[in-house]
Amino acid sequence: MAMMKDLRVYVNPGDARHNGEREVFYSRRRDGPYYCWRYEKKLGHWCGSRVLLSDLQVRELCAAPWKTLPAALQASIDAYYVE
Repeated sequence: MAMMKDLRVYVNPGDARHNGEREVFYSRRRDGPYYCWRYEKKLGHWCGSRVLLSDLQVRELCAAPWKTLPAALQASIDAYYVE
């Protein structure tokens, strides 16, 4: 899987990690809205939800390389952002 054009993925460096892996990621395509991606253990997959800018400290986010995302999250993001 390759990262699609104009898609950015972020992490909050202050977010806690579980077992050394991040549980929360953020994404944004072009100038669109931000989405928060969390792994839902009960559902067994990554779920994305739109985040209001008023609820997000954008200044605290850092870019995350696509290759650092779990493969299942990459697949969920690819399925959500259909070209």
